[in-house]
Amino acid sequence: MTETGPHLQAALRADLASATTRLTAAGVESPRADAELLAAYVLGIPRSRLVLAGWSEGARDQFLELLTRRERREPLQHIVGSTGFRHLELLVGPGVFVPRPETESVVEWAMSAIRDLERPLIVDLCTGSGAIALSLAYELPRATVHAVERDSAALAWTRRNVEATGTGVTLHQMDITGDVPAAFPDLAGRFDLVISNPPYVAEHESVEPEVGDHDPAVALWAGADGLDLVRAVERAARGLLRPGGVVVVEHSDRQGETAPAVFQGWDEVADHRDLVGRDRFVTARLPLSTQQGRPTGQ
Repeated sequence: MTETGPHLQAALRADLASATTRLTAAGVESPRADAELLAAYVLGIPRSRLVLAGWSEGARDQFLELLTRRERREPLQHIVGSTGFRHLELLVGPGVFVPRPETESVVEWAMSAIRDLERPLIVDLCTGSGAIALSLAYELPRATVHAVERDSAALAWTRRNVEATGTGVTLHQMDITGDVPAAFPDLAGRFDLVISNPPYVAEHESVEPEVGDHDPAVALWAGADGLDLVRAVERAARGLLRPGGVVVVEHSDRQGETAPAVFQGWDEVADHRDLVGRDRFVTARLPLSTQQGRPTGQ
């Protein structure tokens, strides 16, 4: 970072205060943080160093341009072109669902469930940007990870992130409402973990502009109760998992009872909360005694 004079530092502080006011008026959830992140982005420095920074040549004009885009509720991640997820920086933009911090707790639970396995076999359904699959592959280097996505635009972002992170995730394009196990003829019934952050917004629900206007519809809407894709994951997991394997599925904070109810006949069905205490994901274990790929009692 180049040294700046007091007047440039004061100008930056004043612009951050003004930007915070503008973003607050626009309804942005975290106005000060977003203003600071945009300033740090155009200055090319970590946010933590803003306290010592001032505007460099051309940076203020770029900041004001990007601020206008954020004021119009364009996602911050689209503006800067990436988002942090656990230990990775992932490329995102139009055409792919932006990973949320709450999904990190889903990954954390999954890793703890299979960490002791020597060579875990994992499949991530509805992978989107690849956040879940890539994190598991990065943090569990002994794992073999497959990722499934039906949307071509999203899959293009997944491929970019696989290349950028250098992780050995195998990608598959398919619709999980079909016969997913048939697409894995040599691996069906052998997976240790099925994990998914599927679409889970009900048709009648409203979402904030950053989501409804910018995230792809195919990654959001999931039928009258928002559980159509959770049911599809449950069906796929029955044929993909080995007996005793586990499934982990994210859901909305309004589905803490209805999502677990999808897993009738499974063992150890439990719902879990995220780091801020909201119902967030369901886990279940395929019974050791199965019948034609279906849990006993189904």
